[in-house]
Amino acid sequence: MGVKTDYYDILGIGKSASSEEIKKAYRKQALEWHPDKHTGPDKEAAEKRFKEINEAYQVLSDREKRSAYDQFGHSAFTPGGGFGGPSTPYGRSGFNQQGGQYGPFTYTYTTSGGDSGNPFANFDFGDPFDIFESFFGGGGNPFGVRQRRSIPRYSIKIDFMEAVKGVEKTVNVGGKRRTIKIPAGIYEGARINFGDFTLSVNIKPSTLFERDEDDIYANVVIPYSLAVFGGEIKVLTVDGDVKMRVRAGIQSGTTIRLRDRGIPHLHSRGRGDEYVRLNILIPEKLTREQGKLIEEMGKRGL
Repeated sequence: MGVKTDYYDILGIGKSASSEEIKKAYRKQALEWHPDKHTGPDKEAAEKRFKEINEAYQVLSDREKRSAYDQFGHSAFTPGGGFGGPSTPYGRSGFNQQGGQYGPFTYTYTTSGGDSGNPFANFDFGDPFDIFESFFGGGGNPFGVRQRRSIPRYSIKIDFMEAVKGVEKTVNVGGKRRTIKIPAGIYEGARINFGDFTLSVNIKPSTLFERDEDDIYANVVIPYSLAVFGGEIKVLTVDGDVKMRVRAGIQSGTTIRLRDRGIPHLHSRGRGDEYVRLNILIPEKLTREQGKLIEEMGKRGL
């Protein structure tokens, strides 16, 4: 078997990355390399890369698996390796443990009944067997623990602000009207598992904001006089207008950060930031007084 790429390198993160940084890196890579976004000869390479990204995330997002990987490397997940074997504490439990092995990768999760303990049953992934079917190329059930029933998949398009704030929608599923809740901070392409169906979320772009993960960017035009003398302006955020101070002599293109004015984190507390790009409006025509003032400023080297 060939040498496997380091999981941290696959996600483009350092070994000290936090769990939130790991999620962000996974989300960015998975969206970029999803096979559905590639065609022709690039599709095969994208599928391979997508599998590597998912494999890396499944290990690094789990505290125990990550610890084993940091200690033993890839050998931790091979037969006789340091993780999940019968001689390790992870292989013994008084709960219901489901799992198996496929190639070099071991997958387990433990519950006290049902799927409530499934660490992958979240908005990012849905059914864990659904993840690993695509992970290992589809076909049969590689784990030999149960046959996964097929559930219908739907998609829904929501507005930008609905994605920011969260929203309840009434939808028609199998001829029945259902009220579903989409959480605040949902991102483009996310899939939510409602048990008897899954829902892919598409978000309409905003004309006012650009989104990057949980941060947002806004362009604001300010008059030339404000850029010269400084002052206070109102800036639009996802929560409404807020006042922002502009220092005297600010340059066009300057970006000002507004902390905690971005999009709520989907899986944790807190939220992103808003970045305001300032563009200075230079008047096409000047009055005589304005012209004299500009000329005087020029003489002073301002």
